[in-house]
Amino acid sequence: MTNYFLHPDSVRKLFDSVAPRYDFLNHLLSLRRDISWRRRAVLELNGINGAVLDIATGTGDVPIEMVRQHPERKVFGVDFSEPMLRGAHRKILEKGLLETVALSLGDAISLPFRDNTFHATLIAFGLRNILNKEQAVSEMVRVVKEGGKVVVLEFTFPKNRVMRSLYPVYFRRILPWMGGMISGDRGAYTYLPESVFKFRYAEHYEEIMKQAGLKEVRSRRLTGGIASILSGIKKRT
Repeated sequence: MTNYFLHPDSVRKLFDSVAPRYDFLNHLLSLRRDISWRRRAVLELNGINGAVLDIATGTGDVPIEMVRQHPERKVFGVDFSEPMLRGAHRKILEKGLLETVALSLGDAISLPFRDNTFHATLIAFGLRNILNKEQAVSEMVRVVKEGGKVVVLEFTFPKNRVMRSLYPVYFRRILPWMGGMISGDRGAYTYLPESVFKFRYAEHYEEIMKQAGLKEVRSRRLTGGIASILSGIKKRT
């Protein structure tokens, strides 16, 4: 079984390999709650009508939701996996959004955009897969305008006693077995659940966001705390 924790290139290869099944994987990981979670994360951008950036955009569900909620927005999506971006392009083409959504290849720890470019940045289910999380959040802050918003949607470890007892059983036993049986790659479906346990509580993400210079950092737990939405505002100098 491949150890995907060894190097960022290993993680990239993992996502390249699961790209055709990525949407299914997200539904499996979240018990199909990921759709409503993304919608609620994008709702954090209400009132922001300028350019927005989705990081680790995957197959494009977040940019599509951004446009659905605010058709006047100019939306950008960036991902380090070309197969993922091809999947996103197909979806965006099918929905007739090529003039509204721009996709580009890029790494979250070195975003290919100038300082103070966007009115908001968002990353959904991507931060836990980045080795240098502090650098990734710093990049989100760098490219957002002063007074702009940074939003993180991520799996987190629940504090609810019942959810906390069920969580490891599903993620460490049931999910790898189901995913491996369907895909033939149990390693991929072991890495992704384990990545949740590597950086577990919402407070850890809050601290990273504060250290990156964000103010008014808040978190909201979803579905008993198995996921959280975190947000912060870039300070004005």
